[in-house]
Amino acid sequence: MEQGNHSTVKKFFLSGLTEQPELQLPLFLLFLGIYLLTVLGNLGMIILILLSSHLHTPMYFFLSSLSFIDLCQSTVITPKMLVNFVREKNEISYPECITQLYFFLLFAISECYMLAAMAYDRYVAICSPLLYSSIMSQHKCLSIVLGVYIIGIVCASAHVGCMFRIDFCRYDVINHYFCDLISILKLSCSDAFVNELMILIFSGVNIIAPTLTILSSYVFIIMSILRIKSTEGRSKTFSTCSSHISAVAVFYGSAAFMYLNPSSSNSMDEGKVSSIFYTIIVPMLNPLIYSLRNKDVNIALKKMIQRR
Repeated sequence: MEQGNHSTVKKFFLSGLTEQPELQLPLFLLFLGIYLLTVLGNLGMIILILLSSHLHTPMYFFLSSLSFIDLCQSTVITPKMLVNFVREKNEISYPECITQLYFFLLFAISECYMLAAMAYDRYVAICSPLLYSSIMSQHKCLSIVLGVYIIGIVCASAHVGCMFRIDFCRYDVINHYFCDLISILKLSCSDAFVNELMILIFSGVNIIAPTLTILSSYVFIIMSILRIKSTEGRSKTFSTCSSHISAVAVFYGSAAFMYLNPSSSNSMDEGKVSSIFYTIIVPMLNPLIYSLRNKDVNIALKKMIQRR
């Protein structure tokens, strides 16, 4: 290909998770099961919160928004990944690849800030319970969720916009199971310094800023919990936060491993394993974590089953 030919790129090939033929069918069945659980869990959570009037609170509004993000992110990634297990060559056109990259970035970045918003909501509920209704008003919650999506759209647009300055003239095989930002840049034959710098800066901001928000929120939450004299009260308050901490740890840990050092010596195979957690495993686990450890959700589910 000639220099400056990024407009002539027609398609890429995704190498997938593994090239071992004997693992293709077991992995297909495994990830198909995970995807079905993800769709059922997140869609079920959204419907349950929508239909249960006593779950119409800021906490569950944010939880339903998180479920929507997880559902969309998994749908952007997993179906194409499943195709890779049943086809010899999983090709993806250049426009499809860029579209997948855009929506993946949008929902992944939005999840970073949605988790921070949920931590802030728990902070207000536990540390300022008397002011909770006024601080976390319906208008405030809508503004926070809108802000989360705006940040996701701006960051995704900036990354994808910079992709159009890259020339692809070396290889057409993306060493990943989806069109990931770092994997695509490795195919570039032009200077990708600006793109890598953007990844480092944006990843730093989008991971560190929400993480600091979450950590500071939980520092104040833990201080408030320790002031509770009743052991039962402490246990109940901490149980409402422990599920959120679990989800945050898995998501941010795997995302930081992948994106805070885009030019590292770590192999792309390690990157694939890390990516599985925040693209496939976390969207499946979130509804399970929040439902199994949440009495309100369990009660709402039982009432709905009894009504039906």
